[in-house]
Amino acid sequence: MTSFSELSPSSTDLTAEVERLRAEVAEWRRRYDAATLRDDAFINSAQEVAPLYTALDLDPNSEVVHEVPGAFPFTRGIHPSGYRGKLWTMRQFAGFGTPRETNARFKYLLSQGQTGLSVAFDFPTLMGYDSDHPRSEGEVGKCGVAISSLADMETLFDGIPLDRVSTSMTINGPALILFCFYVVAAEKQGVPASRIQGTVQNDILKEYMAQHAWCFPIEPALRLIVDGFEWCATHAPKWNTISISGYHIREAGATAAQELAFTLADGFTYVERGIARGLDVDDFAPRLSFFWDIHNDFFEEIAKLRAARRIWARHMKERYHAKDPRSWMMRFHSQTAGVTLTAQQPMNNVVRVAYQAMAAVLGGTQSLHTNSMDETLALPTEAAVQVALRTQQVLAYETGVPNVSDPLGGSFYVEALTDQLEREAEDLFTQIEAQGGVVRGLEQGWFQRRIADSAARQQWEVEQRRRIIVGMNEFVTTDAGLEIPLLRIGEEAEREQRERLASLRSSRDEAAVQRALEALRTAAKGTENVVPRILDCVRAYATLYEIRAALEDVFGAYREPVFF
Repeated sequence: MTSFSELSPSSTDLTAEVERLRAEVAEWRRRYDAATLRDDAFINSAQEVAPLYTALDLDPNSEVVHEVPGAFPFTRGIHPSGYRGKLWTMRQFAGFGTPRETNARFKYLLSQGQTGLSVAFDFPTLMGYDSDHPRSEGEVGKCGVAISSLADMETLFDGIPLDRVSTSMTINGPALILFCFYVVAAEKQGVPASRIQGTVQNDILKEYMAQHAWCFPIEPALRLIVDGFEWCATHAPKWNTISISGYHIREAGATAAQELAFTLADGFTYVERGIARGLDVDDFAPRLSFFWDIHNDFFEEIAKLRAARRIWARHMKERYHAKDPRSWMMRFHSQTAGVTLTAQQPMNNVVRVAYQAMAAVLGGTQSLHTNSMDETLALPTEAAVQVALRTQQVLAYETGVPNVSDPLGGSFYVEALTDQLEREAEDLFTQIEAQGGVVRGLEQGWFQRRIADSAARQQWEVEQRRRIIVGMNEFVTTDAGLEIPLLRIGEEAEREQRERLASLRSSRDEAAVQRALEALRTAAKGTENVVPRILDCVRAYATLYEIRAALEDVFGAYREPVFF
């Protein structure tokens, strides 16, 4: 067999080739500078993009030319077979109104070929409030499904075997409570925790950074996350205990490099907290997953995903001394960018989502949600969500894109951009360390200010038409635009939820509920893992807010400092 070195030119030949290429690039630059160019801003999320990339733009020390998919540091993907072995999981974010209504939507999506479920919760649930809490008034079921108790979770998955479906739950502040609802709902179906598969987002650091849906102060919130790591390592080994989310950081206005660095820094913080608990990194790191926003700049998003895998692998192996290769492999879900959807000319969103979905697949995602065209206006209709799902299916079965692992590997532009994003992320890691780490940076408002500055700059670019948004600041129509049907959530959901909760409270063993809640408070005051105590509360049909309030009695509530 001929070796790579035998195929490679001699150093003399290589030097001559580099000089020839430099001369050709210089001549191209002369002709380029003399040409008439469009008066556009040739930029990605943060900076100008060069008009040409060649071998001269690649890191001469890069090992990517020798790398294959499934090999460390996984720039080209974590699986040797790519999508020839298994296609990505197709998840459509779904949830509205009551558990009964969302259950029907889940069954519809599964009948249409969706391969995993993704639960969107309403705002009261996201904040840990029951549907009949005074702060929930007017918001029940409006932006997702209302879940206030185990009974609601049982209804949500009625007729859906939880040992045969993977479920992702987008919940953070009260994430551990909702996870326990899910565990016990599976128990009621005869499915032990050891057989459930899915993810609970559970990424509280990005909440303090970008999305602002929290319950408890930072330190006790981190304790709850590590409690989940510890319990699941023994009892739910197939469950992903966290989905470390760049999505909401990017939606808040971060650049691609900031999304990459801030998200990975959050991930490293969770790893450090797990190790500090005394856990072996290889006992919990393989179940950490990530969640990325797929924005409009096609090549930047692909490069971001490639750089993310490489950075995570190197840090886990070299910095945290993980020995299990599964700890080095970044597994992630992707979602097309909600912030790029426009209310103007909403049919354009179908096109945006298709290109974003292709970028996610070319970047090697393991799971994908494609936004519906109407999501900037309302929760998606069945018709709109079907188009979004069909977008993935056309991509999977008609385009040929999944047939080759990392088909853009070796592209001068993609490789140079991957290297550049890695360098920018490493520089941001240094800046974060200078702040005293992620937690200290959050307390000082460093992250919040950086994201705000980036968001303001991007908005200015749109307003100045340096960044064109088709149908919004260019190619604008003067008529009212295309009318599309919208899903409206009335007040019936709130009335139904209030009635369900009243019935639940009248039929349960109130003394058992109070005993379980008091045992939870006692555990929270000490160092005991609280997951078993929360499970006991759930089995007694304590509600979401009752469990949250019991923990809040011990931990207190988070109050955001003023940074601006």
